[in-house]
Amino acid sequence: MTFDFEEELKKLPAKPGVYIMHDGSDSIIYVGKAINLHSRVRSYFRKNIGRGPQIDKMVTQIARFEYIITDSELEALVLENNLIKEYSPRYNTMLKDDKTYPYIKVTVGEPYPRVLFSREMKKDKSRYFGPYTSAAAVKDTIELINKLYMLRTCNRSLPKDAGKERPCLNYHIKQCMAPCQGYVSKEQYREQVDQALDFLNGNYQPILKDLERKMQDAAENMEFEDAIRYRDLYNSVKQVAQKQKITDSDGEDKDIIALAADENDAVVQVFFIRNGKLIGREHFYMTHVSGSARAQILLDFVKQFYAGTPFIPKELMLQEEIEDIDVLERWLGARKGSRVYIRVPRKGTKEKLVELAAKNAALVLSQDKEKIKREEGRTIGAVKEIAVLLGLEGIVRMEAYDISNISGFANVGSMVVFEKGKPKRSDYRKFKIKTVSGPDDYACMKEVLIRRFLHGMEEQKDLDRKEIDQKFGSFTKFPDLILMDGGKGQVNIALEVLAELQLNIPVCGMVKDDNHRTRGLYFHNEEIPIDRYSEGFKLVTRVQDEAHRFAIEYHRSLRSKTQVKSVLDDIPGVGPSRRKALMRHFKSIDEIKGADVERLAEVPEIPVHIARGIHDFFHGD
Repeated sequence: MTFDFEEELKKLPAKPGVYIMHDGSDSIIYVGKAINLHSRVRSYFRKNIGRGPQIDKMVTQIARFEYIITDSELEALVLENNLIKEYSPRYNTMLKDDKTYPYIKVTVGEPYPRVLFSREMKKDKSRYFGPYTSAAAVKDTIELINKLYMLRTCNRSLPKDAGKERPCLNYHIKQCMAPCQGYVSKEQYREQVDQALDFLNGNYQPILKDLERKMQDAAENMEFEDAIRYRDLYNSVKQVAQKQKITDSDGEDKDIIALAADENDAVVQVFFIRNGKLIGREHFYMTHVSGSARAQILLDFVKQFYAGTPFIPKELMLQEEIEDIDVLERWLGARKGSRVYIRVPRKGTKEKLVELAAKNAALVLSQDKEKIKREEGRTIGAVKEIAVLLGLEGIVRMEAYDISNISGFANVGSMVVFEKGKPKRSDYRKFKIKTVSGPDDYACMKEVLIRRFLHGMEEQKDLDRKEIDQKFGSFTKFPDLILMDGGKGQVNIALEVLAELQLNIPVCGMVKDDNHRTRGLYFHNEEIPIDRYSEGFKLVTRVQDEAHRFAIEYHRSLRSKTQVKSVLDDIPGVGPSRRKALMRHFKSIDEIKGADVERLAEVPEIPVHIARGIHDFFHGD
């Protein structure tokens, strides 16, 4: 049925909710929320209202829309987030982030608590510190705390399991007080845990003074090993303390958020402040930002990021004003369980922190731009070099082929695919040669190419162009250039196959020198030299090596399978299932050899005449 826009727009209720835009193939291309669905959705279909090129393009692709009514704007915000995460619509600004952040977990609910690494913060009796941005730093800190306060690291259930096993190595190297043996009381152990909690809260001075005193005492008593141990611990604590830079005197948890954006990309930088200390920073990429205002990108980031992180700070400090602050504060407060504030600082230390975050975001964006340019030089730029060298245009997909065998044994072929200069491994294909026996690489290559393109032509029969472009991991899409591992001979084989199938695809040979290194390209009956230091040359070498590697790996896997062979396979009438049945029953080849016909026939899968054949095979009757 045709979707009647005018009629459906009239039906829109003036209530809060979520609207969902679909394209012609019924894919979800945009999800949004609205206080008033009637006003918001209708606005997309008015002309000249300055929505931006991205939204204008999206509107031209809308084939139908649907909506879900909610009781409040807050419910709409939650539903919008869930739907965006579920469907990743093409025109929604998306947070590219699949990270989970580490926490330090202190199991204070246990009689003898432990300090653990955790990827999630649960509502249990434990205390959590974080989130931190470096898992390695968290692990180092936990290791340091366990050494400083000699806390247990085992999973024993104490005091129930006390005394059941000997103390572990940590006790003997003075890194655990062995509560598992009752060598320390619960009260003494708890004092150590309290000091560890104090350390995690940033109070380092007591432990530094204590370690310095112990180090000096050990040195005076000529206990140099202990002195070195205390010195190393002292230096470790100082290193941790130096990383924890004081940023605010109020000691609150804050996230400082700022972004840098250009026409197509955006990077959001977040400084994580916990208990008044900067514990780390992280940057995040936002996609589909073309034409989006900075405030909109910030809004989308806040909604998507804090929908997925288990820790919500008391305050978010943003670079600029965003919409829906009241709704966002209520939503974040509901998730946190206490009031959350969103602020845009205008002066003082807080404003400088936001500026610093913005500078870091701009730095990441500019560095990535340079990295992207270098990567494009290696890939798209290299493809353009090859195209110019061969006098071709529009090269996107390249396919390369290779044959592998050992003296004609287990002939196999490989097909590797590069698109825009990058390997597309989902389209790689293996071929076990069926019609050629012996070492005839030309005949093997001919079979591979015929099978590849006939298969592709069959797939194309019932597909239109759009479906071909969308089809994943098949032979349907034909290459813009075929690269053959070799010179004139291999190229001519490919041209012969293409002529038989009436296909017009350029074929180029990758010629090697006497040392088996790429030397040049063979195209239109002549060898074309190529600059060894060019990106095009490096790409040809990568393609050639990849085709060879893929063929060799497949051949090796087939060889390993054929070498796993039992003597039973040579007995007429004994296939894989009977072989397995014999081995289950007799446990070894020697037992099978020593069995008479009657014993062999006891195996349900072995008839008497097969049992007689097995017996005769081993005894030569």
